[in-house]
Amino acid sequence: MKTQDLKDLKKRYLIWFYKVTKEALDRIERKFTQVQIDRFISAELKKQDKNRQLGKYIAEFDAYLANKEQEGFNLKFNGKELKPEYAFLSFKLKAIEKAVTREFGKKVLVELKSLYEEEMTQRILKSTEHK
Repeated sequence: MKTQDLKDLKKRYLIWFYKVTKEALDRIERKFTQVQIDRFISAELKKQDKNRQLGKYIAEFDAYLANKEQEGFNLKFNGKELKPEYAFLSFKLKAIEKAVTREFGKKVLVELKSLYEEEMTQRILKSTEHK
């Protein structure tokens, strides 16, 4: 096999490994980022509902928010300690990023992160799921 072919194989593997690891970590972390945004939205809804006509819907949203927050906490923590599975994913992602940098340089890592974000954004925009 040619040197360039081997390099391409390594790059594709690191791209795949980064993607699956980052997705697994994001499934946990997004709960926390969403909760921050949801709290803001809940507060805004309460401010706008001056006539108290939306109480039922706001309460449902707040229950959804609380449930999401608890799910995130349960995925990430055992009591006050990080779950070993979460710590492993976090360390693995850092190691993969170092491997990308070692093999291909910082520029390729920046490109990889950008491609990942583009892909995730496109998935959201193409999604037909409605909640």
